[in-house]
Amino acid sequence: MSTRRLGKAGPEVFPLGLGCMGMSDFYGPADENESIATIHAALDAGVNLLDTGDYYGMGHNEMLIGRALRGRRDKALVSVKFGALRDPAGAWTGMDARPVAVKNFLAYSLKRLGVDHIDIYRPGRLDPQVPIEETVGAIKEVIEAGLVRYIGLSEVGADTVRRAHAVHPIGDLQIEYSLVSRKPEETILPALNELGVGMTAYGVLSRGLLAGSKPAGKGDFRAYLPRFTGDNAARNAKLVAALESVAADKGVSTPQLAIAWVLSRGENIVPLVGARKRSQLEDSLGALRLKLTEEDRQRIEQAVPEAKVAGQRYPEQAMAHLDSER
Repeated sequence: MSTRRLGKAGPEVFPLGLGCMGMSDFYGPADENESIATIHAALDAGVNLLDTGDYYGMGHNEMLIGRALRGRRDKALVSVKFGALRDPAGAWTGMDARPVAVKNFLAYSLKRLGVDHIDIYRPGRLDPQVPIEETVGAIKEVIEAGLVRYIGLSEVGADTVRRAHAVHPIGDLQIEYSLVSRKPEETILPALNELGVGMTAYGVLSRGLLAGSKPAGKGDFRAYLPRFTGDNAARNAKLVAALESVAADKGVSTPQLAIAWVLSRGENIVPLVGARKRSQLEDSLGALRLKLTEEDRQRIEQAVPEAKVAGQRYPEQAMAHLDSER
């Protein structure tokens, strides 16, 4: 399986990465043993990029990955987001990307993961109170100290990427990108291509929407997302049904088709799949066997026109904090 490079300044990785967030947070209870088995299965399949955040499960996700990597550290590149602040109830209370906070968060992540360095380190969101140059400058210092290998960004716009890249080469931007979330194509993707910055695309199934998944009870944050609620849910279900029809014609699963579409959008794009179970991982890996023709892509995009997607990807309050949406 040919690898993809996360920009000119980043590492070579397997064409798919494993997003580990759902193993600790946001989608309701997860089986810890199955989560670790899924990480092991991913590594055994060649997947070498594991994505987490120090605020996923308030540190639980990093500790989980740390346990999974015992004896396997050399097989994995660990990408960590930092900076989001949460209270004991799990509510979001702000963002802290000051240089002193960068080093504080890093110290805790190294301990929880049980590693001597983090491969890719990135602020989870832009801190509006701190110039991105200061945050990236602090990460540059910990790179020079041997504690981090590469710098990434998350959910920022083209101008912020340019400013950060001027301080230190950026490996990749992590951003939501899928058939139903295509705004990065307007200004962000062109900027990444110009600068030689890669993309790690999360939400490639729009949190299960494109797989026909629905909120599964207490602890599943999708119950509060506009695309899964009210009339929006019914309207989006029609788009999913159309995509399912295309997938059936090709003899593949709908998630495989949606992931293959993201893979086809550029060699510098690495989709993150949020598999919590080995069966989900196995299905996602099947997307790598698909080679989409231009006709295939047109059929897929006609089945799911972005203009007909109902609802934003986050509630209005959360959208207002995204530098990538400005």
